[in-house]
Amino acid sequence: MALTACDRLRRMRRLLLVCVSFLTLAGAEEKNDIEFARPGGVPLTLDASVPEGKGPFAAVIVVHGGGWQNGTKRSYDKPLLPVLTEAGFAWFTINYRLAPQHKYPAAVEDVEAAVRWVRQHAKEYKVDVKRIALMGESAGGHLVAMVGVRPTKETRVAAVVDFYGPHDLYKRESERGEVGKNLSQFLGVAKLDAAGIAKLKEASPVTYVKKGLPPFLFIHGTKDAAVPYNQSPLMCEKLKAAGNRCEVFTVEGAPHGIGAWEKNPEWTGYKKKMVEWLKATLR
Repeated sequence: MALTACDRLRRMRRLLLVCVSFLTLAGAEEKNDIEFARPGGVPLTLDASVPEGKGPFAAVIVVHGGGWQNGTKRSYDKPLLPVLTEAGFAWFTINYRLAPQHKYPAAVEDVEAAVRWVRQHAKEYKVDVKRIALMGESAGGHLVAMVGVRPTKETRVAAVVDFYGPHDLYKRESERGEVGKNLSQFLGVAKLDAAGIAKLKEASPVTYVKKGLPPFLFIHGTKDAAVPYNQSPLMCEKLKAAGNRCEVFTVEGAPHGIGAWEKNPEWTGYKKKMVEWLKATLR
């Protein structure tokens, strides 16, 4: 059956969209295993993806989860990277020192070192230093929140995207009635005694909330059994009360981990929200 002019136009449009999508995904240069710091002789590396074009580009530093003990720069946060590439962001995904060998605040310091490195190498990687965001999931969410709420001149970022990170460690562990194994090894505390409570509060992003912090986007599933959903809206409320911008994007019925979210199309709407929020915040 012969195609009408309208049918041919629609087919050409679909092909054009496919080609544009392919070119966007392919139009980035990737470099792997770049050393950005060596604290105590431990080499820390990152992978970088830079869009084609003159730039400078908005950039996202991605921090993986894994209970502060597990994971690499290409493990749990893998679904995020192609989304950032397609949206035209430069991105850097990093390794950091893991517990129990390296306890708090080592991992926080490593994320700070990554921010400083990206700022120092901004020209080489076509990054706009005024448009750098931090993004992390689970333990990585905790780490990016810690860096976001304790900015210095060298580590200040323009935005933070926090996937189901724990923000009030004392509240979380007191509701459990004990200090969980991961936190115990990360912080070096085992009990909810005076010393343990003090350390939990010291390592909690909620402790450092004040005016003048970067905008936050929290993304959290309502069926998260690892980090209670209320950790995100409570942190957001405290940020707003101090005069900061923040938003919670709720993923109804979703468990812990974006890897699991990939199996259910209803749970992947966060990708569109994440890109739209980043573009609006970093414009």
